[in-house]
Amino acid sequence: MQVAAFYRFVPLASEELPDWQARLLALGSEAGLLGTILLATEGINGTVAGSAASVAALLELLQADPRLANLAVKRSEAEGRVFHRFKVRLKAEIVTMAEPYAQPALGTGVPVPPEHWNAVLGDPGTLTIDTRNRYEVALGSFEGAIDPGTETFSDFPAWVEQRLRPLVAQQRPRRLALFCTGGIRCEKATAYLLSQGFEDVLQLQGGILSYLEQVPEVESRWRGECYVFDQRVALNHQLQPGSYHVCHACGLPLAPADLELESYVAGVSCRHCIDRFTPADRERFAERQRQMGRAEASGEPHIGRAMPPGGA
Repeated sequence: MQVAAFYRFVPLASEELPDWQARLLALGSEAGLLGTILLATEGINGTVAGSAASVAALLELLQADPRLANLAVKRSEAEGRVFHRFKVRLKAEIVTMAEPYAQPALGTGVPVPPEHWNAVLGDPGTLTIDTRNRYEVALGSFEGAIDPGTETFSDFPAWVEQRLRPLVAQQRPRRLALFCTGGIRCEKATAYLLSQGFEDVLQLQGGILSYLEQVPEVESRWRGECYVFDQRVALNHQLQPGSYHVCHACGLPLAPADLELESYVAGVSCRHCIDRFTPADRERFAERQRQMGRAEASGEPHIGRAMPPGGA
């Protein structure tokens, strides 16, 4: 299957969103697509999987609208199903920050092409910031990048005020450089920083996925794997599924060693969530795991993976 992740911040009228939703659902059903597309008045954000022809048909429909002609698209390949169904949702934001000052249409950081990103990382006058969530950063990041330790992207504004602003005042860097998985979160994060008076803000164009695709591994400053919000869990430098698994109870990633811990019971608990759920929850998870086992044995798909909050 071909996997396509795409987004674009562009003003869309609220009254046209239901029509977009209906058209996309119809095409997705006809073409056999899987995945999720989010629509909001600030733009579109989606990750879908299907045959190359079905993905091309979707992108052709979207890019026929002049506002979406420059849709940012990143493609990769996957074996088997990486999503269980196709959804098109209307949302308040295509990536949730819950901060009215974060408006990419009013200005974002200067995009840095992947081939120039290593120079940014090597500049001692630049603070490099990973805008992804804590559990994503734990799988891999760029050398020397700051991890805000956020649980969700909507925690980012508070981190800026509590930690970043004092850090900038102390170190007085020449520039701030932000990155995320596919570009959407760092684009919105740089818009927020600019609205709050920060200057000389950069962003990795196309995100980590574009960097892994375009920068040879021998020259790479990336370390580890890149978390993705689908059944592949994480990708290596070749954009192939990596070594991580997922806890079907909480949706968080697990290294191979985590599967050997007492806290890990397939589909029921892991080191991340061993203290988070009630006995009733555990029994429900155990029944779901049994259903998943029966579905797998019969060759039928089953929607069984919990997903942590986040975005591309």
